[in-house]
Amino acid sequence: MQPRLSPRHTPGPLSLALRLGALCLPLAGSPLLQAADKPAAPSSPATASNPESAVNKDELRKKLTPLQFEVTCNAATEPPFRNAYWDNHAVGLYVDVIDGEPLFASNHKFDSGSGWPSFFKPVNKASIIEKEDRTHGMVRVEVISTKTGAHLGHLFPDGPRPTGMRYCINSASLKFIPVADLEKAGYGKLLPLFEESASGASKAAEAPASKPAQK
Repeated sequence: MQPRLSPRHTPGPLSLALRLGALCLPLAGSPLLQAADKPAAPSSPATASNPESAVNKDELRKKLTPLQFEVTCNAATEPPFRNAYWDNHAVGLYVDVIDGEPLFASNHKFDSGSGWPSFFKPVNKASIIEKEDRTHGMVRVEVISTKTGAHLGHLFPDGPRPTGMRYCINSASLKFIPVADLEKAGYGKLLPLFEESASGASKAAEAPASKPAQK
């Protein structure tokens, strides 16, 4: 397990940030690691992961920031502790930065200590694809947006109850919509998602028993 990174130890330039994915290791002997001991599927560009919903990269270059483009389309990793949502405690919805598909909710967000936004489950399991990733000489589980094929991050079995999972996601793949803006933004049907009691959400997001591996 890698030591926790702190702001003063994180690399600055984007070129170094793109290599941080090598620090994202699953726990030894974990179910995810064992399940991945099958022949590797080739790692495809994000826009090719779902041919029916492939997006135009040229158009995305105009719409997204350089970092957003590198993360979503080229599976880059943003710097930990220096990204938009790792320390965001506001109530609201996290959607795909490309097409606005609901992906994660603040109710399911927890502080993993990794420096990236972490969630113990998605809003709808059908909105994401979990794919074997053998890049950087490791076996991991990549998390991809189903509709756009955007790279989101990776999945690890070291999260809190009730799922025990940690969806370690790049802020650059997401757009945050505060709960007060959901109705006008067209997400009114998801308002009941945020009616969970604060105590229930707090219990569900108890800290993991051990420090999670870094992204």
